[in-house]
Amino acid sequence: MESLPLIRKAFVFQLHPGKAPEYQRRHNPIWPELVTILRSHGVRSYSIFLHPETLQLFAYAEIESEERWAAIAETSECQRWWASMRELMVTHPDDRPMSVNLDCVFDLCPSIDGR
Repeated sequence: MESLPLIRKAFVFQLHPGKAPEYQRRHNPIWPELVTILRSHGVRSYSIFLHPETLQLFAYAEIESEERWAAIAETSECQRWWASMRELMVTHPDDRPMSVNLDCVFDLCPSIDGR
């Protein structure tokens, strides 16, 4: 079976001061039903990193489809997760985290040197 080419996404969002420990606690682990939603919508990998001084969160995900990624936001599980996280981070009025998509400016991939 041929696998789909992965789409790599990177974005940043912002924690409120003093909320990093609680943010980390709530992600260790995330809700099992949220894992199921992510996997069933083609998310192969998803990591979030914290900058301890600025409280900026950097997220990296490998997904199969932009459409399926966008559909995650429409699920009740995702909306419930966002509502549970709203006091920890900067959000829109509908509880979606305010985020900024990042453009890839460098990628060390096999095509560079044939490895």
